Amino acid sequence: MIIVKEIKNIIFDMGRVLLKFDPYVSLKTYCENKEDRELIYKELFESPEWIMGDEGKITNGQRYELVKERIPERLHRTLKLVVENWDMCMEPVEGALEFYAWAKRSGYHTFVLSNACNRFYRYFPKFYDLNSFEGVVVSSDIKMIKPNPEIYQYILKTYSLNSEECLFIDDVKANVEAAEKEGIHGFVFQNNFEKLKDMLGIRKS
Repeated sequence: MIIVKEIKNIIFDMGRVLLKFDPYVSLKTYCENKEDRELIYKELFESPEWIMGDEGKITNGQRYELVKERIPERLHRTLKLVVENWDMCMEPVEGALEFYAWAKRSGYHTFVLSNACNRFYRYFPKFYDLNSFEGVVVSSDIKMIKPNPEIYQYILKTYSLNSEECLFIDDVKANVEAAEKEGIHGFVFQNNFEKLKDMLGIRKS
């Protein structure tokens, strides 16, 4: 059970919490054939290279050179366009900007803890002021990803946070459970900012 009065810090996941993430936006833009879309989806977005990007082992651009070896040559141009532009889908989740503004007004310290490749710094600042967060931790920068326990300890130690005073919001249950094992309060996000507001005692102004 979350003891709301203890919460001073809100740690946000980025994808599907602060920003939408839907690979099919770029796939449908550059690939008309459904079977081709599914092939590229599987070989790119469900690939080891996708994880390697989040781990900081390769850049987003390097994904193309590796993944194309598993893709028919006729789809190489399409794959390259998707790799270069997959982040066209990134825009605020409905209610996210409003919730973030209310959290700041309510006196919470805010942080980001995201599994993301180096492309993060291209799309995220379009919608959120990085300087408005007390801390931002991107997995590719520190070479570790959620749900590795070390990444939660990293954000706590880096910003001198008391785990019992932190609420971590993520749409992936395994990531939330891993944070809770490190003593951080967790909330599995399911497009339910209203529930978060009620829980934290935030009311619309």
